[in-house]
Amino acid sequence: MKVAIYGRNFDKGFNDYIKRFFRILEQNNVETIIYEDFYKFLVKQIDYKGKAISVFSKQHEIHNNVDLLFSIGGDGTILEATTIVRDSNIPIVGINTGKLGFLASIAKDEIESALKDIFSKNYTLEERTLLKFESGSDLFKEFPYCLNEITVQKIDSEMITIHVYVDGEFLNSYWADGLLISTPTGSTAYSLSVGGPIVIPDSGNFILSPISPHNLTVRPIVIPDACKVQLKFDNRALNYITSLDHRSVMIKNTEEIIVSKAEFKIKLLKLNNTSFYKTLRNKLMWGADKRN
Repeated sequence: MKVAIYGRNFDKGFNDYIKRFFRILEQNNVETIIYEDFYKFLVKQIDYKGKAISVFSKQHEIHNNVDLLFSIGGDGTILEATTIVRDSNIPIVGINTGKLGFLASIAKDEIESALKDIFSKNYTLEERTLLKFESGSDLFKEFPYCLNEITVQKIDSEMITIHVYVDGEFLNSYWADGLLISTPTGSTAYSLSVGGPIVIPDSGNFILSPISPHNLTVRPIVIPDACKVQLKFDNRALNYITSLDHRSVMIKNTEEIIVSKAEFKIKLLKLNNTSFYKTLRNKLMWGADKRN
């Protein structure tokens, strides 16, 4: 087996767990290729001295070259990893050194048992839908896709007006601080914090959620992911911020944006002893009430 490893900086409290992670890989003769910047961090943080070190810095260096990609960090690290695996069909495995971790679901004290399950192929692969972003100025041209959400937001104190069309039919003019278009995967992220519903990953939907709408009768709406959503902007504000997950650019009010389902999906490795409902209960502490 050959695996790629991508990660963010982690606290010293995780050092022993990450050392154990690499020892288990070596003991099982797993060939590793590590993202260059993360490898430099590992050398400083845990004095990493793995066997036959190889590193990568570009996406094409691991395409058709590895079986899995381990993402060491939080959910944000997996979003970054998505821009690396792209349409290569390389499954992503999330080891959580962050906080909540809906996507990076393997906790530090579960690493050993999780690796045992992975080596014995005791897992399933979940396919997650991505959003595709299109505009006249070809913004985000290197990778115009995202796993969680596309966000359009104001940049000053005045609210903005966003005219939204679904498959060419006018839906609404949103007077708000911004608008989120989310995948089911992103329903437990930014969308949830602005009042959007939790949507099951394979439900085949998109969620449109306004950010601080001026009209209080405006609520999030769920639409089929076969739809194309068109955004047009009012001329009052000259510029907006548009984000694809963690990547942001400034756009002009003359832009028109088309949002649709991507032509490919991202694969996430899910251990067979976990489920989306179990993750909801654990991460959101459903049923955890001292009165019971």
